[in-house]
Amino acid sequence: MITGKAYRLLRFYAKHMIVGLFVVMLGVSPEASSTDSRSDDILFQVSTIDALLEGVYDGDVTFGELGSHGDFGIGTFNRLDGEMICLDGEFYKIKADGKVYSVPEEEKTPFSAITDFSADTTLTVNNIDGLTLLGERINSHLPSKNIFYAIRIDGRFEYVKTRSVPIQTKPYPPLASVVKDQSVFESQDLRGTIVGFWCPSYVKGINVPGYHLHFIAEDRSSGGHLLECRISDATVKIDETSNFYMVLPEEEEFLKADLSSDKGNALKKIEKD
Repeated sequence: MITGKAYRLLRFYAKHMIVGLFVVMLGVSPEASSTDSRSDDILFQVSTIDALLEGVYDGDVTFGELGSHGDFGIGTFNRLDGEMICLDGEFYKIKADGKVYSVPEEEKTPFSAITDFSADTTLTVNNIDGLTLLGERINSHLPSKNIFYAIRIDGRFEYVKTRSVPIQTKPYPPLASVVKDQSVFESQDLRGTIVGFWCPSYVKGINVPGYHLHFIAEDRSSGGHLLECRISDATVKIDETSNFYMVLPEEEEFLKADLSSDKGNALKKIEKD
């Protein structure tokens, strides 16, 4: 019997004649019975991180379609128009002006990752001075380095540093050039939520190995790609995700892009700067 998210995936593929489908099955099959609670642990991804690094900023998946695959995730927008957060089923766009906007269903994404969030592990963190220390604390609660994890952190932040990027025009420059013109925002003493994923090292070129995190303020006044933070007190929720699906764009720019080179160093610089 095919139920739940597996049905939505099949409906999506039948509708769009997907050019490529990358599948990693590390756990229960999506055709598993509805009595198996692990059957919804699927990370659904649009395109690859290396394509984004190369300047492939147009996709053909709408946010209406993306939302049928989950209620929690991160990504970006066609023409790389800001940073995306999906939280509790709502999509938000943080543009280069630092403001948070709602996202129309017909808008499209060139790169996104989304899942149905259901916490497997919950812990409390206090007085965390920086992302490195936060990562170390979470790492000790990850049972394996070979599956995916959705990470949600709600709480009070002493300091948050985020960024967003401006909308681009063709011919699109590579992402390393775009971030030179990024907008950086710093906030102090606010409540909010970190949304993101931890991915295993073997997805290099497909997604970001390790942590890829975005932030949004509780009052939805600010956010973006998370560069640094200091946490006063927060609750960390971890969703173990052992199934991975990826759909590839049909756009000509993706089909002709040279994705053969190692872009690991460029990715590290972009994620941290």
